[in-house]
Amino acid sequence: MTLERLRIAVVGAGYWGPNLARNFSTSPDWELVAICDLDLERAQRVADQVGHVPVITSLTELLAADDLDAIAIATPARTHYPIAMQALAAGKHVVVEKPLAESGSNGRAMVLEAATRGLVLMADHTYCYTPAVLKIRELIAEGALGEILFVDSVRINLGLIQPDVDVFWDLAPHDLSILDFVLPGGLRPTAVAAQGADPLGAGRSCIGYLTLPLASGAIAHVHVNWLSPTKIRQMVIGGSKRTLVWDDLNPQQRLSVYDRGVDLGKQSAGRTDRRDANISYRLGDTWSPALPEREALATMAAEFASSIRSRRAPRTDGEAGLRVLAVLEAATRSLAQSGSSVSPSPSERQMEPAR
Repeated sequence: MTLERLRIAVVGAGYWGPNLARNFSTSPDWELVAICDLDLERAQRVADQVGHVPVITSLTELLAADDLDAIAIATPARTHYPIAMQALAAGKHVVVEKPLAESGSNGRAMVLEAATRGLVLMADHTYCYTPAVLKIRELIAEGALGEILFVDSVRINLGLIQPDVDVFWDLAPHDLSILDFVLPGGLRPTAVAAQGADPLGAGRSCIGYLTLPLASGAIAHVHVNWLSPTKIRQMVIGGSKRTLVWDDLNPQQRLSVYDRGVDLGKQSAGRTDRRDANISYRLGDTWSPALPEREALATMAAEFASSIRSRRAPRTDGEAGLRVLAVLEAATRSLAQSGSSVSPSPSERQMEPAR
């Protein structure tokens, strides 16, 4: 049976809006009915690229439409909260680009409003819908890597220095959302330590390092940088059985799984401490999983529609967005304390993952 398409409008015609508009306009699940932006000329350019859909500059007028099911928000982070709250109050489902909001308190208010009204609030954590990250999640879930021991993630390039956020809030949400998606139980660090540098005198960190000890005993490290002349998008996930390397800039071999690592032999008689184990090194084969060629945003759009129709939480729901915000806010506190390790607040640590 063919399902009737849902109707959606994209709010924001800047950097990310055109990508959302293109994918919703070609999705079998959606009918793109409008582009909304304060800049009429900019909105018109996007609308012309996706079938000359209507353009509107008034959010209030847009949300007054009875036949509009949802909106996709692609505006500056500081505007996510007021736009989302107005849309939810109008009975519309909402998907929001990263980060979910500019603060944890506003993010929690958005999640509560959506739950109260029985609406879907989804975080557009785009990387979580790439074939590579979906495969990483699958491999970890089935135990192919064994117990996760460490994660090293690097996201650096010669990028645009943002006027309103530092490099942590600009780039790290990608890595944090991926960790939340692939790690069993979601991203729940026991502490957060952030070191940042501003060698240009821009007034905010342009280079940053995040250290996140995890409850399992593993540790995650995230390096973000706006000033690197080379572009690197790489994540290494080390497990007790195998190690996985994801190189997002290598289309021929994005994922590599190494059967290499450290083996802990049997402990001495009567001892159970790993420190008494015999250590050996394992050098095995390397293989690369086959990945389908599929645009992540198309998969995200399908997941948004499915969650609305099934009345269930999407894979990257508002709670996932809150867990990312919790780490970002903790990183900001750590920076203010010269890189000291800080614990997430009780309200941040109590949030349960929706899987």
